[in-house]
Amino acid sequence: MNFRSSVFLVAALLATPASAAGTNADVVRNLASRVGPIVGAASACQAIDQGRVQAIVDKFREVIREASTGGSDRDELTRVFNGYVADGRNRVGAAQTDCNAAGRQLAELERSLGQSAPSQTATSLAGVIAPSAAVAATAPTATLPPPATSNVQGVTANEIRFGIAAPFSGASKELGRQMKMGIEAAFNRANDGGGIGGRSLRLFSADDGYEPARTLDAMKQLYEKDKVFGFIGNVGTPTSAVAMPFALQRRTLFYGAFTGANILRNDPPDRYVFNYRASYAEETDTVVRYLVKLRRLQPRDIAVFAQQDAYGDAGFSGVAKAFRSLGLADTSIVRFNYKRNTVDVDEAVNQLRAMKNPPKAIVMVATYRAAAKFIEKTRDLYPSMLYTNVSFVGSTELSDELMLLGPRYASGVIVTQVVPAVGGYSSAVLEYKGAMEKYFPGEAPSYVSFEGYIAANVLVQALRRVGNQVDTEAVIDTLENMRDIDLGLGAKLGFGRAEHQASHKIWGTALDERGKYQAIELE
Repeated sequence: MNFRSSVFLVAALLATPASAAGTNADVVRNLASRVGPIVGAASACQAIDQGRVQAIVDKFREVIREASTGGSDRDELTRVFNGYVADGRNRVGAAQTDCNAAGRQLAELERSLGQSAPSQTATSLAGVIAPSAAVAATAPTATLPPPATSNVQGVTANEIRFGIAAPFSGASKELGRQMKMGIEAAFNRANDGGGIGGRSLRLFSADDGYEPARTLDAMKQLYEKDKVFGFIGNVGTPTSAVAMPFALQRRTLFYGAFTGANILRNDPPDRYVFNYRASYAEETDTVVRYLVKLRRLQPRDIAVFAQQDAYGDAGFSGVAKAFRSLGLADTSIVRFNYKRNTVDVDEAVNQLRAMKNPPKAIVMVATYRAAAKFIEKTRDLYPSMLYTNVSFVGSTELSDELMLLGPRYASGVIVTQVVPAVGGYSSAVLEYKGAMEKYFPGEAPSYVSFEGYIAANVLVQALRRVGNQVDTEAVIDTLENMRDIDLGLGAKLGFGRAEHQASHKIWGTALDERGKYQAIELE
């Protein structure tokens, strides 16, 4: 069956009694395989007016509703269509389709849909799926009318509001600032491409100072005063332990938090919680295996320097779990602590100095200033010590702190990453840098802002797939059906009903004497 005849057949079937719905669904699946890749490819191209794409997506969803006998049928057809749309986007990301070809295919689709169905049939597919004749005639510059006002909190006729609760003051304020910048860079880029069905994405922020005692007020400000639709990029483990229950109680999206703690990774996952990044357990497992298998260290040679709270506990638990997975005893792991939002590491340093047989490697679960202070006070005492850090440390900020002390403090310091090296030339890195240069000129690339940018881009894809009828349940259903997302990272991303973490990839980096991160092999 060719494309135009399948369009005609769906138009006819939609006018038949409900008893033929099974046949309708089969034909809609067939049509999804033809329409989905085209609109998916077009949606990945900034030069193509996204209003044209969204018009077809919205109308196709109407076709799905008409061809369905119930919610399960509708969900199944929606998953099929979303899968084909994702395939189309991935082909552009993998350079298998260029945007010129995508534009030609979209125009051909518009013409075909506008001409195929019988004009005398009120319920024909042309009336359901095709843009109007006027829109089709002016396809290169066509735009959709403003979306209707929504009764969903945070979704208006003009914008979709998200909130971030993070430290914008105090010792860890750079983590909040960088995460916010990365998200806003992705949002601004999406807005320049037409937004979400004509709506702009807007980010509201509230400062909790990386103190759990302040987090509840920050969340209330965002939800009750700023009226946000959902939360994205909240920073920290102890603060997320307060923020996440707040979002869950209100059945509100809690997405892409800047933490790898297991409290956000329940099994089965909490419906409203989605993570972009790999967990601390995965980061520490990778680095322990690196130290034992590649650097040939004995278990007694590895100790932990950790923040004395839920963040430090999460990292320490990851190290202990890694020991057990290697068949090693975890009862003798030494832990040195420091207090959150301070650089008071003297007690930890004194404990290290008192050891008769000091370790040869320190796995650090800290923020950048405390980590730098600990290295400063121990580097001369133990010149051959290996220092490793999890990604939350704030890689760029750690490098800056250490280089102020001198190259010998920075050289060889390892950080596990949940995004590729920002000094590389992958398509994802180049796109991120281009966005930062455009929207935040003068700001240097940062691992934290890069993570925020990637996480926000995945959310943008989900919102575009949802269409104009944005609500929390629709966004979650869409996220759970996103598979094999290729953003040019070198690793595919994806979610599922039992998988609310998009990435499990760990990259290894080490600082050189210039304070630049170089890629290293961890296995």
